[in-house]
Amino acid sequence: MKLVSVVLGGVIGAAAGFAAGVLLAPRSGAESRAMASDAMNDAWDSAVDKYERSQQAMADKVSTVRPNVDGATDDLRAKVDLARERMDQLRDSLSTVADEAAAVEVEAEVEAVAEEAAEEVAEETEEVAEEAAEDKADEDKAE
Repeated sequence: MKLVSVVLGGVIGAAAGFAAGVLLAPRSGAESRAMASDAMNDAWDSAVDKYERSQQAMADKVSTVRPNVDGATDDLRAKVDLARERMDQLRDSLSTVADEAAAVEVEAEVEAVAEEAAEEVAEETEEVAEEAAEDKADEDKAE
């Protein structure tokens, strides 16, 4: 109910305002339309001028900022390239160290195998010496 009252009041107020404007207008409709048209043309021209001025100001700002941005971009690109080169160098040195570590590991494995082989040979030599001593002792007993 309240909404209907508000809408009805708005419609009645608009009608009363329109009627008062038509009855109390100081000029004829043609003069009022001409004045309104002139005011709109002036507002349009003013808006176009402001747009063009702001566009020119923005172009000026961009032209003054652009060299700084380009310089910063070039510096950043150079730093990125330098970092890439350094990473490549580190990768190469790391692979060299890894290769050296692998070689050291292989040497350690070879030494371990050689020690095992030497121990086995020593054990077999001991066994053969013991067998030879036993055979000698058996021959001495047999004589």
